[in-house]
Parts: sequence; C-alpha cells; structure tokens
Amino acid sequence: MRLSDLEIYEKITIQCHDNPDADTLASGYGLYCYFQSKGKAVRLVYSGRNQIQKSNLCLMVDKLHLPVEYVRVAKGETLQVEGLLITVDCQYGSGNVTGLAAEHVAIIDHHQLEKDAIPLSVINPNLGSCATLVWKLLREEEFDVNSEEYLGTALYYGLYTDTNQFSELYNPLDMDMREAVKTDKSLITLFRNSNLSLKELEIAGIALIRYSYNDDYEFAVIKAQPCDPNILGLISDFLLQVDAIKTCVVFNEVNDGYKFSVRSCVKEVNASELAEFLAEGIGSGGGHYEKAGGFISLRKYEENYPTLHTEGYFNNRMTQYFDCFELIYADSYDVDVSAMKKYVKRKIPVAYAKADEILPVGTPITIRTLEGDIDMTVEEDLYIIIGIKGEVYPNRQKKFLDTYAPLEETCDEKAYIQKREYAPVIKNRLNGRDMLLSDYAHGCIPRGETHIYARPLDKGVKVFTEWDKNKYMLGKPGDYLAVRCDDLHDIYVVERDIFVRSYDVEEK
Repeated sequence: MRLSDLEIYEKITIQCHDNPDADTLASGYGLYCYFQSKGKAVRLVYSGRNQIQKSNLCLMVDKLHLPVEYVRVAKGETLQVEGLLITVDCQYGSGNVTGLAAEHVAIIDHHQLEKDAIPLSVINPNLGSCATLVWKLLREEEFDVNSEEYLGTALYYGLYTDTNQFSELYNPLDMDMREAVKTDKSLITLFRNSNLSLKELEIAGIALIRYSYNDDYEFAVIKAQPCDPNILGLISDFLLQVDAIKTCVVFNEVNDGYKFSVRSCVKEVNASELAEFLAEGIGSGGGHYEKAGGFISLRKYEENYPTLHTEGYFNNRMTQYFDCFELIYADSYDVDVSAMKKYVKRKIPVAYAKADEILPVGTPITIRTLEGDIDMTVEEDLYIIIGIKGEVYPNRQKKFLDTYAPLEETCDEKAYIQKREYAPVIKNRLNGRDMLLSDYAHGCIPRGETHIYARPLDKGVKVFTEWDKNKYMLGKPGDYLAVRCDDLHDIYVVERDIFVRSYDVEEK
C-alpha cells in the first residue's frame, strides 16, 4: 500500500493510540501534512481515558503546533467517523487504541502484527519508530518533509524517544531518516530536558532496589512500574555501573505488551543481539553493541507463556542465552578438523565497487548495510565487495586482485546483487550525500580455489576472528563453522544459506 492509494477518500481521520507518545504524534502529523497537501478534509485525533499530560509531550504539541484533538468516547458508546480511518503506530482493534467505527480502515504501524491483516496495511516491525515508516511512505510519494516547518523536528523526536535516545537504533532506514530531516535542535533539547517527572524519579529509585541477580553469568533483571520507555534506559545505564553486573535487562508493562531495555559492558555480549533473542517469536528487538531494547507483544506472550510471570521469563531467557553459545577466540583456539569435512569454494560471480570511482581519495565515508555501519576513508586501493545477500567486505587492491578476477564491462554486474530488504549505501560524511553501491558496481569472479574445513553448528557460537578481536561473528544452529585449510587460526562463521550456495564438498 502507498499513501497515494488512499487519496480516493475525501474525508480522512488519523488516530493515534491512547495515551499518545511522541512517535504516534509525529507519525500522525506526518500523515496529516501529506493529506492536507492533497486538499483532503483531514483530522488528527486520539482518545482513551486520559488526555496528554507529560510535560515533554505538552511542549511538543504546543511548540510544533500539532493539530491533534482529544475525542472522548464514553463507556459503551461508539464514535462513528466518516470516510477513511487510519490508525498510526497502532493497529485497529488492538487494546491500546479506542475503537472508532468507520466504513474504511487503514493501518500504518511498526509493531508486530496483532490482529488479522486488513488490505490497507503497512506494518514493518523491523523499524525503530513509526515515524521512520511514515517518512519512508512520504519519500515514496516525493513529498518534501523539509517543506513543512516543524515536521522534520516531530519525526526526529518520535524516533529519538522510541529508540531510547537513539541507543536502540539499529535499522539503516531509521539512521537514514535521522540524518535526512531538518530539525530545530533547540526544541529537541527543550523536549529532552523535560522528560523526567518526580513520579518517574521515584519509579527509578524503587526499581533499583528490587533487582534480581544471577551470580554465574553476572546479569541483573528489574521490573519497573509503568513509565516512559526512556526511564528504562536511565535505570539500565545506572545499573551497569555496579561492578558485579556485566549485562542487565529492565522492563515494564505497557498497554499492549512489555517494553524492555538491555545493556552490556563486555565484548562477549552484543546488547542488540541479546535484545533480539529476548523477543524472538513474540516481539522485536535491536540496537547497538552496548545499548539496545525491544518490545514483546502481550497477546503473543500470553499465547506462548500463559502460566509464566514476566520476571521468570526474562530471567529464564537470559540464562538460556548464556547457555546456548560457545566462545571461540580464533588466535588461541585449537580447532579439531577431524570432525569437519573439506570444502572448495564455487566460482560464483559477485559484485564489487572501487571506492575512488565513487568519491575522491581522502573522503571520509560510511558504508551502511543491514548488518551495520562501516566507517572508512576512500583510498586508491580500496575495493568493496558486495556479497550474494548484500553483505559488504572491504578489501585492499592486492588481496582483491589475488583473489578475484574482474569481469568484462559488458557483463550485467547488477545481476550479481540479489534483491534484499536494504541495498548497501555509501555515505559521504563531508556533505551527507548518499549513493547506492549498486550504481557503481562491476562483476568479478574468484580466482583459483579456496579450500576450507567446515561443519554445521548444532549449538550457537561467538567467534572472535583474527582480524577483529573486539567484536564477534555470531553463528546459529544450522550455520557453518569454517576454517581455512592453509591457516587453522583463520576461523569464521558462514550463514547457512550463503554456505550451501557458495561451497561444494571437496572430492577425494
């Protein structure tokens, strides 16, 4: 669904969820601006038992001139709206949004699917905020977000609050939006410094004295009273300053589930990956190496764990996380190749780009991929290989030419770049300009033969490779642990789908 598909309706009501937060207000305002520009009769509303009271949200509504209306719906009554109803940052029929009656309904949301999908829906639970999803939809319609004086600031603040001050920012589209919109920094500062009430200060204090601690794995878990999600991050940051605590989870209950914050101060635990593990199958999670967070759907939690209280769930899940991985430090690990088969790498064409054909030598760049950002500087001998699933591997010229043979320019190099959720982008850090790597891609094919030992994993592993001793490669059951035949300390992980497409068993 595109926003232009909804232009057939002359009357449009955009509904935020009850007890609105900054993200639903910003997202609703983005849609309001778009449909107003199309000459539609549009309203931005919210309902529920309480009107907006938090100081930062009152300031946001006032300073950004948000045209949001509170509509009271008495118990047992149903309010009918004309034309199209769009629920934003929530899903029609869910428990966190008052039911309004409408003949036509659309959903724009970034949470896990709660109800049966309706035809007019755009739901992307991989994004950190609904504001990012609305920005993406506006961009698809070539609507200039920065033409509206306050819209960029609203969208930016929606993302800022829903990702715990960007500490839980992990999707590249979220990063792109943050960098693309114009913001009033003074207003963001004002909102940010009006975020903690005396009540929330009390909530943080009470939570800190009600922790549970696992001595074996040095983690702590805390349940907090209902509060703004940013307070969870504040409690987590403070908790991690305790010398005995290396990782922690702080969570609380919200209208339709559980919001949680994760922190780690050891290289053996990637907070983003831990957050994803905690929400697996029942929500979504992610963030950075040290700070992350996520959301668990109440409906899915109750379906999967009907008799388990939430403190028990988080403690059990944390213990499972630490139990299910083996740590491998490649530079000192003695690998047992007798339990492995020998494989040879297929000569499959892949794409590559030469960095100085894209930007001048000396330009600071960020290569943005779905797996994360890589900061580099353009050099004459910098080559960037794009793998079959969009993964990126920077190489020096000598190693590249020793390993790969460039193909003729007449070849269709873009055929080597598969369709993916997010196409790798190269960002010029001097002026912020973005360029798709695929626009500068050539084809290449491996030279000679690469021989490895490998075995499928029946348990997760974290491999600290020889070339990066501070961050690990994660291997899940079904992936492959691989080691170069000519260097038994060159140990790494290959994702299962990539492995079966890239390697053959070596014939004896």
